[in-house]
Amino acid sequence: MEYRKLAEFYDFLEKTTSRIEMTNALVKLFQETPKEIVDKVVYLSIGRIAPEYTGLDYNFSEKSAIKALSKVLGVSEHEIQKKIIETGDLGDAGKLLYEEKGVKPKEKLTVEEVYSTLKKIAETTGYGSTKKKMELFITLLQKASPLEVKFLLRTIVERLRLGIGDNTIMDALAIAYTGKKENREIIERAYNLTSDLGYVASVLVEEGIEGVKKIKIEIGRPIRPMLAERMAIPSFILQKLGGKAGAEYKYDGERIQVHRKGDRFILFSRRLENITHQFPDLIEFLKESTPDEYILELEAVVIDPSSGAIRPFQDLMNRRVKYVTRFHIMMYPIAGFLFDIMYLNGEDLTMKPYPERRKILEEVVKTTDRINLATRKVVDNVEDLESFFLEAIENGCEGLVCKSLRKDSIYQAGKRGFLWIKYKRDYKSHLADTLDLVVVGAFYGKGQRTGYFGSLLMACYDPETDQFKTVCKVGTGFTEDDFKKLDELLKPHEIDHKHPRVNSILTADIWYEPYLVLEIAGAELTLSPVHTCGWDKIKLNRGLGLRFPRFTGRYRFDKKPEDATTEKEIIEMYKNQLQIRV
Repeated sequence: MEYRKLAEFYDFLEKTTSRIEMTNALVKLFQETPKEIVDKVVYLSIGRIAPEYTGLDYNFSEKSAIKALSKVLGVSEHEIQKKIIETGDLGDAGKLLYEEKGVKPKEKLTVEEVYSTLKKIAETTGYGSTKKKMELFITLLQKASPLEVKFLLRTIVERLRLGIGDNTIMDALAIAYTGKKENREIIERAYNLTSDLGYVASVLVEEGIEGVKKIKIEIGRPIRPMLAERMAIPSFILQKLGGKAGAEYKYDGERIQVHRKGDRFILFSRRLENITHQFPDLIEFLKESTPDEYILELEAVVIDPSSGAIRPFQDLMNRRVKYVTRFHIMMYPIAGFLFDIMYLNGEDLTMKPYPERRKILEEVVKTTDRINLATRKVVDNVEDLESFFLEAIENGCEGLVCKSLRKDSIYQAGKRGFLWIKYKRDYKSHLADTLDLVVVGAFYGKGQRTGYFGSLLMACYDPETDQFKTVCKVGTGFTEDDFKKLDELLKPHEIDHKHPRVNSILTADIWYEPYLVLEIAGAELTLSPVHTCGWDKIKLNRGLGLRFPRFTGRYRFDKKPEDATTEKEIIEMYKNQLQIRV
């Protein structure tokens, strides 16, 4: 398959503002893709070379890309820089320069060649790797047409800027290969168990939907984590969970998914990044306390060894280094609180109800001063729940996670639902104090803010439609350093039209692909004629907006856009406000 076809598809996608058109284009692309490379097309279309959990990145800077372009075209790097400033994008600059120079490639690039070369670049490390990466990338540029150059350059610096979501790809795969969008649920289940959409796609085209149904959990492939809804009122939480719940401490640490097979351990973060190197001491503690083969989840926290008291989350951030030394281990001692188990000795436990999974965890884990189970209490009344909540706060936790005890309380990999409900101290008000929202646009500033944005357009996520729906414009809480930082973070993701996955009535001065998540505080949620969150779901021709929003200063780099606060959560918060007032 010629890479030109992929580049033409990307070019179309970049210009479309319709999610339906985006999905239809993906369906057509998959139908025209040879079966043996569908996984490669999936990876390339989401701007990667492999699943995120592999940690395989190009590590190829824009400066290196400019140098490669300079060598191929025989123009100065300064001239290329000028063209980037003129066009606002490295890829567009490369395309224009190729056209101006009249470059006509003698060979045709194939998707297979592009993928294999990019994979070699990502796998090249160590002494002399920079030179080797450069040589490999130059071979691609020498064979590329202007349009192909545009997307090769964007791909290598990891700024493809198409913003294709996992849900959109799964919809397209279901339609393209089964003819039924409803089969997306089966594809999604397989993806949630493997976190590898390319792998699932390859099984789908080779073995059909029945083959996808047979995909199982494997040690080394992270399971997409189950997520919780949030509520502010104890009585509502119990009502939602059927009058009874297993309430667990919500520790202020890092959620880690642990895979073990014998002496081999792999640790994944909430975003499914491999963070094994950050916690060598935690692995040693787990060796003595846990069985030989499993996948489980825990919350890692820094503790005071003499008292067992939990130290602030900020202390844990000191472990986010390339090389953890004895200094880090001594200064920031780790403890793990285990709260779920999804796989044990070859058996998938995700379809077992929570009480059974908790019982298995209690039976197989030997607790120590560094490895323990999350403190839990079964509660069936508001007074006990409130008392346990206050106890958790007193012990240095954020609050509680209240879990369903019913027979349907399975581990919903990759899903958010009311089987788990977060009850945090931040929520002890008429409105959850903070929302995690996605930047989708910006409005120009005035006065001192001339040259920077004046406010950002923020959106929640609706997984049912795979859309980002606006909630507020936020212009307060930012420092001058924030303006500079945000400009640097957002500039590579700027696009010249509203992204097809963004649902907005407002017209921003600048549009961005959904990428950056920020923590936003506000006074209350109100009906809005201009924001699309909850549109027509509370009142006809009205959505929900956040009053007096402000940036808290917290950048949620640990969250993907799809991990942002959902539309469903915000609707629930609004309803809670109304009930409190009554």
